[in-house]
Amino acid sequence: MTHNTITISPGSRFRAAMILAIIADALQIVVFPLFVGGAASPADDILDFGIGAVLVYLLGWHWEFLPSFFAKLVPGVDLVPFWTMAVANVYRKSKRIAVTTEESREEHPTLRDPRSP
Repeated sequence: MTHNTITISPGSRFRAAMILAIIADALQIVVFPLFVGGAASPADDILDFGIGAVLVYLLGWHWEFLPSFFAKLVPGVDLVPFWTMAVANVYRKSKRIAVTTEESREEHPTLRDPRSP
């Protein structure tokens, strides 16, 4: 029996996470204030729980998601696009780590046996 699995590249995960974060922030800035703002809005809270869960699934756990989630519960502060900023910060950090790792590999090449051709 074979198991078919779908793998998503890291670039696609970041792209999907950024699109979802932008959509969630746009909904919270444009649509939800028309109903009820802040922690009193159940639709806003459900959206935050869902987006938080999807972002953790796509990108893994990052501390940037926690302040974004709690800030969305404060009335008025939910008008700042925290989800988008959190995903952008995670992307920026991952790029910095990738560059640092690559530079480290270039500085310390693999040791070779001097007897080998």
